[in-house]
Amino acid sequence: MPLVSTGELVSAAAAGGRGIAAFNVITLEHAEAIATGAERAGAPAVLQVSENAVRFHGGEPGPVAAAVAAVARASSARLSLHLDHVESAELLRAAPAAGFSSVMFDASKLPYAENLKATAQAVRHCHDHGVWIEAELGAVGGKDGAGNDGPSLGAHAPGVRTDPAEALVFVAETGVDALAVAVGSSHAMTRRTAALDHALIKALRDAVPVPLVLHGSSGVPDEEIRRAVAAGMVKINVGTALNSAFTGAVRRFLTAHPSTVDPRKYLVPAREAMAGTVAGFLRVISGSGE
Repeated sequence: MPLVSTGELVSAAAAGGRGIAAFNVITLEHAEAIATGAERAGAPAVLQVSENAVRFHGGEPGPVAAAVAAVARASSARLSLHLDHVESAELLRAAPAAGFSSVMFDASKLPYAENLKATAQAVRHCHDHGVWIEAELGAVGGKDGAGNDGPSLGAHAPGVRTDPAEALVFVAETGVDALAVAVGSSHAMTRRTAALDHALIKALRDAVPVPLVLHGSSGVPDEEIRRAVAAGMVKINVGTALNSAFTGAVRRFLTAHPSTVDPRKYLVPAREAMAGTVAGFLRVISGSGE
């Protein structure tokens, strides 16, 4: 099936009061698992490649984007290609030619005024090239390492939550198409124990005229995700949960078969574990199969 634009998937989900799940891709097996999981759940999904993943694959977005796009086109599910957590201006400029229909530009580590200015510039560039753009306001913690400076803020630290009044001004002055907000989730959680601020989600939904995005959803329990979508969250990002499924399956296989050297032997169960994880999240986020 031809690639669908992220903007189209997000708009359709928002209009229907549903969520749209976005899964991070690191390896080809991630992309294949996301496509398989989407087919099983009968739901659309976003395949997103982060700046860190581009760096892992040599720093050029073209090859990994082409591989992920080929997997998406071979699938019967409606899938889009998104470039996630972009801080590099050079990578932002490369997004359209690499085939990404959307970008998440991340200047959230900057002070508010600098974030607003940098994001407004990114929005102008993306819109000039027909690219849908998401930005972040607040501090969704958990991304220490991987090139970030300073310690990671906790999801409940003072001052990290997104302020609805600031969010309204930020969206109006930048022109972003969607806004990632800090409401209690955190990146890189391996246990699903996060408690979201549902009153804040509703306040942000009432204040902001664009779809809201929840980052760090791997650590959010199913019922919390359902409540968040009901309160107004639209795009729900999942990454670490796939990596946990992948690594767990590989570890179990190699523990049981320590002499294995053919990676296909353990990548098959790893890919299957991720596909099952994807389908599970999709049934919760999009309401498919309920």
